[in-house]
Amino acid sequence: MNARSAVIFVVLLAVIGGGALFYYQQERSRRPANVGTLGQTLLKDLKAADIASIRIVEPKSTLTLQRKEQGWVIAERDGFPADLGKVRAFVLQALSLKVGQSEPIGEQDRARLNLDPSGTQVEFNGADGKGLARLIVGKKYFRGEVDSPEKAPGDGRFVMLPGDPKTVYVVSDPLRQASARSADWIERSSFKVDKVMGLEVRYPDGSRWRIERSADNAEWKLAGARPGEKLDIGRANSASYSLSLLELADVAPKETKDTGLDSPTLINATTLDGVSHSIKVGKLEGENYYVSFPSSQFIVLVPKSKLEDTLKKREALLEKKEDTKK
Repeated sequence: MNARSAVIFVVLLAVIGGGALFYYQQERSRRPANVGTLGQTLLKDLKAADIASIRIVEPKSTLTLQRKEQGWVIAERDGFPADLGKVRAFVLQALSLKVGQSEPIGEQDRARLNLDPSGTQVEFNGADGKGLARLIVGKKYFRGEVDSPEKAPGDGRFVMLPGDPKTVYVVSDPLRQASARSADWIERSSFKVDKVMGLEVRYPDGSRWRIERSADNAEWKLAGARPGEKLDIGRANSASYSLSLLELADVAPKETKDTGLDSPTLINATTLDGVSHSIKVGKLEGENYYVSFPSSQFIVLVPKSKLEDTLKKREALLEKKEDTKK
């Protein structure tokens, strides 16, 4: 290597080194000041045993889960049972939230990410009513572009601590359960009628039908069957078995007025052990019926699909006559 080449090589090293140093300094300046929080627990002082209530506030609704001796209940639905599994899972999610990303945030970005009053506020409170931890849950976080962000589950969630409004955190849990809708929290399998031996349905127009059987595996008989009428056993089985699969869609607010339960369809079912159940079915609201059970003070909403086999008219339970015309 001659002297001229050596000089050029040294100059190139200086340029490259200076560029690398400049790039490193730029990248370092871009790093958030709170980079040390990455991987740390977000709600570090929260303990499951201390939580006596969870309050979830959305712009148009509020839901409060309260811990009682008999389990968790929904305060806004007069103490209707909450799904214990969902409450436990949500608490564990909150306890395990870790900072996956952390950035400074301004007022405009807070509004854009729903980390202002347009977002979901989650409060964990103790038995004395004092707050244990608070969290603002904003928009879903996606690693890449998605076609329908509202329907997509999300790869995480933008969240913020009210005590630190200048920092946005990304957590890997999409927190789908952070909802103030009672339908997302109720115990759905609260009402079921198993091993039906006798089933009668009375309609508001005065028409009715009754099927019965002598044992659990015996064949169904149609009460008052006319000559030529034959009960379709499959439809009779569906009408009775559907009551063992009842699942709630929601609980109606106490102030709900127009339920149709003042002129209901009555379902009277007697089980193998001799217990009688009387179920009132009111009007259809969207895809759900208003329903009341004598053993409960609540008016609930039951999906139409869960009751349609039981609510069939008498003629729909009969075997179709074969067309003898040629």
